Amino acid sequence: MPRIFILFSILFLAGCAGLKKDENHASITFPLLSGWHEGQKVYYITTDVSVPEMAQAMNANHAPRLLDAIPEYPKPPGLKTVLERVYGFPNGEQKTSVFASMPAPLGYTSQDQHYSPVWIMWTVEWLQPDKVTELRSEESIFQAEDKGWVKLTRTNVVVNCPVVGIGEDTFLPKTRAFIPR
Repeated sequence: MPRIFILFSILFLAGCAGLKKDENHASITFPLLSGWHEGQKVYYITTDVSVPEMAQAMNANHAPRLLDAIPEYPKPPGLKTVLERVYGFPNGEQKTSVFASMPAPLGYTSQDQHYSPVWIMWTVEWLQPDKVTELRSEESIFQAEDKGWVKLTRTNVVVNCPVVGIGEDTFLPKTRAFIPR
């Protein structure tokens, strides 16, 4: 009985996935945003945000339940959560976010245990305006913090922002991206 259920489930889900070639299928377009991970450009979409004002600004769903993903702080050292860190620059010195992880490789073959599309926002505030430079990795943010150039603050903003592209040529399978040059 369990094997029949598994086989039925696979066939049902395959039908839902639309394995047939159909040029008349429905589609949707999301704004493609760019960020950085370890010095490499990444592209992502934002679908859900825990804070209503930010959800409105990002044209995303307001999803207050995302706040349930935040553990009690201080978080015990061994406690794993679904949250990964994303760094934003609230004063506008840098337009692109910095991600702590990304799927490797991109797509269904990823085995990366660190990547999650659910992020808790950390703000990066520049304390020394004469030192402002583009930060392209979590490590560069930590180095700037060690030098006293920036202050990091964990927020209670949780966002669902899946990484869908790496560099200019690698995107999720069977997707198309338009990047203005």
